[in-house]
Amino acid sequence: MDAALVADGKNAMVGQMRLSLDQTDRSQLISAWAPGEIRVGERRYRRSVVLKAGTEPLPWPAPRPAELVLEDLTPALDLAPEILLLGTGSGLVFPDPAIYARMLALGVGIEVMDTGAACRTYNILVAEDRAVVAALIIEQ
Repeated sequence: MDAALVADGKNAMVGQMRLSLDQTDRSQLISAWAPGEIRVGERRYRRSVVLKAGTEPLPWPAPRPAELVLEDLTPALDLAPEILLLGTGSGLVFPDPAIYARMLALGVGIEVMDTGAACRTYNILVAEDRAVVAALIIEQ
């Protein structure tokens, strides 16, 4: 038995499966990551940066991951994320527990991972049209 196709603009339903047209702006995705550098579209960044799809990347004067305090995340939080991805450089460094408590109070999910993993996760969440912001520490 063939399932009926029901379409409305960029979404379609086939039986119980929802299909969506991929309309992600590829220039907003991270196209490459290497220690000391990321590339968004064709632009290279060699310093820490805050990213949100649909906005220009923001230079971020991030401290070393172990020294991160809540105020350091203000540029990322000003972009009203649903999810904040914190890339802590080449290794995983968990921030002060007070940062987690504040994110919970603000209703913002926070995921902490090394910067390479944060880049991959950012691309996936942007493609899913999620309100994600990535604060990425790029080590020199």
